[in-house]
Amino acid sequence: MTPAARVAAAAEILDVILGGEPAEKALTGWARGSRYAGSKDRASVRDHVFQALRCMRSYAALGGGEDVTGRSLMLGAMRAEGADLASIFSGEGHAPAPLSEDELAGGRAPEAGAEACDMPEWLLPALEAALGEGAAAEASLMRERADVFLRVNPLYGTVAEAQAALAEEGVVSEAYPLSETALKVLEGARRVRLTHAFEDGLIELQDAASQAVGLAALGWRDARAGLLRGRRRQEPCHCSAFGCQDCGHRYCARADERFARAGHTRRREHRRYIT
Repeated sequence: MTPAARVAAAAEILDVILGGEPAEKALTGWARGSRYAGSKDRASVRDHVFQALRCMRSYAALGGGEDVTGRSLMLGAMRAEGADLASIFSGEGHAPAPLSEDELAGGRAPEAGAEACDMPEWLLPALEAALGEGAAAEASLMRERADVFLRVNPLYGTVAEAQAALAEEGVVSEAYPLSETALKVLEGARRVRLTHAFEDGLIELQDAASQAVGLAALGWRDARAGLLRGRRRQEPCHCSAFGCQDCGHRYCARADERFARAGHTRRREHRRYIT
């Protein structure tokens, strides 16, 4: 797929999402119906879609038009990137149709405040109250794809050994100061789950802040067990960082698999833990 064709595909998927379809379902449906798209094509389209969802308010302003559509969002995205609009919206092959006079004349800079920060009007004041002058900088971070962090299992190797093993398979990382077990992925984030280091339990996906909290709460000895959870949760679960009861929660469904990869057996508890 050409870059223009990827933009057109993203606009099509965004229309489906704007119509009420969950983003993942819309992306899966497109991928199943687009067998011609390679892995790099699917990854690029996915990046376009999620970036547009994160920056919907500012992209809608840049794209212009009375109604927000997938096309207007991608027009706003291309303007934000400083892309050559004529080459993207050319109508050639699978590229989006050429821009109309209204589209060329439309679009504006996002208004300072919630729109420029891509936040609801009601949320920004709360963020400013909590963070003061740092609110805008924090909001800008949420407009971009989050960094990927890994936890090194010290039972299987050191941070330096994990870095070297990952580098051999195209994943570049650096030690992260927030936690002595943390690595920040600089290149090749999509390859992490395909590496031997991941399959063999040397590394696991986990946010650096979660690692730091785990080390502080449990101490180094408990953290070494490799049983700290590496997934953010939005729903309650009765798991502790060092044991898990059979709560049946969907986030725990693959716990045994993860513990086995880390070289441990999950210990089930009969009591509930407050998490």
